[in-house]
Amino acid sequence: MNGDQELWDWQFAIDILPMLLAGLWVTVQAVVLGMLLAVTLGLLWEILRRSNSRFLAWPAIGVVEFVRSTPLLIQLYFLYYVLPTVGLIFSPLFTGVIGLGLYYSSYTAEVYRAGINAVGHGQWEAAKALNLNLLQTYHHVILPQAITPMIPVLGNYLIAMFKDTPLLSAITIVEVLQQAKNIGSEEFRYLEPLTMVGLMYLFLSLLSGFWVGHLETRYRINR
Repeated sequence: MNGDQELWDWQFAIDILPMLLAGLWVTVQAVVLGMLLAVTLGLLWEILRRSNSRFLAWPAIGVVEFVRSTPLLIQLYFLYYVLPTVGLIFSPLFTGVIGLGLYYSSYTAEVYRAGINAVGHGQWEAAKALNLNLLQTYHHVILPQAITPMIPVLGNYLIAMFKDTPLLSAITIVEVLQQAKNIGSEEFRYLEPLTMVGLMYLFLSLLSGFWVGHLETRYRINR
């Protein structure tokens, strides 16, 4: 390195910012949609696991244990490279959302299990006495009481999902870290793009933590 060359090039950092923001937008889309899928599927798995029918409970248990016990990267490869051989072809981003959502649903199912188990048995009996069906019981009685202690744990998984998005580059998704690596390999400068990406991840983690804390406070007050 020449003695007059600056270690940090501000002009270069400004020039590459739009490209990094484009990659960041891909990351945010994958995480937001993936988390929505994860919390939805997680609740479904838990409801099925609590079913009195073994034909519903056992497959749900099997799916949760299998998904949780296999690496996310293998699941992404399977979804992107194997499913097309049987005619199921999806875009890289859609595949990434499905992969993240399915993988983390196996963990959110455990969060739901802990939250629902914390609700007293008397609440189920009260709902039964009021002649509420299963959907009404979950919606009006069980979940409103279980959701507050679940929020911090779900928030941790949201942050963890952000950290797992670089794996999406394995199925050709150019998320923010992959964009930084591409810039570094083209320009032979890695300091600026990787530092900026690190700061972006830090910002997203702090923002997610603040949002989760706000939700926790809001639901605690509304109880």
